[in-house]
Amino acid sequence: MTTLTHFDTPISEPINAQIMQLVVDHLSDISAMEIAPSNLLYSIYQYAIGFEVHLYLQALDGSQGIAIELIVATDEHDPQKVSGFVLYLPFKDDPHACGIAYMAELSSHRHLGVMQAMLQEVTRRYPHTELSCSVSKVAALQGMGFQVVGTRGPQVLMNTRDYSSDGLMGVLDVSSVYQSTEVRQIHTYLLNRNGKKAMLDAEKKRDRQIDQLTAKAKAFVASQK
Repeated sequence: MTTLTHFDTPISEPINAQIMQLVVDHLSDISAMEIAPSNLLYSIYQYAIGFEVHLYLQALDGSQGIAIELIVATDEHDPQKVSGFVLYLPFKDDPHACGIAYMAELSSHRHLGVMQAMLQEVTRRYPHTELSCSVSKVAALQGMGFQVVGTRGPQVLMNTRDYSSDGLMGVLDVSSVYQSTEVRQIHTYLLNRNGKKAMLDAEKKRDRQIDQLTAKAKAFVASQK
């Protein structure tokens, strides 16, 4: 049995640490480009996307002036162990709408209904919920009441209704994360270890992957019409 807890204020350090570990361990699921561990850039995105989530968790204190909410799943037999989370952003001027920014669950808890329970709780609070996902996850999300409404970059855009909300959603500007000293240090380390050619090949591989996923998402959505 899964226990769900809702947060719209700062979370405890143990919960924060486990969410961050979920992001690091399940980066391929969370990353829109589905970057694989075999790509030399993987550790850069582990840090950068992890730091994105960290910034959003910090902003639960209201300091950034945007609405952020969180559903955390724990196991009833071990209430201190986080088995999944969904971080979502309510729309400013549409009280029924929100957009899901990040979500993940433990690999060991897949097919146990954890993600479904978390998403049901989000949509109970915000009946007009939007998210983007890979083509491979569309069928499962359709089974949870989401509909295909379009594409967002390399992903399929889904919504509990057949249209997106006209409301405004506050988001953090996380672009600076990718220009940070830490990211540059990781890149320099990888460059020194693997060489320039290998790093350029990794970038090309990433770009090809994004192009392929974008084409796949567009073709999939077109086939649904």
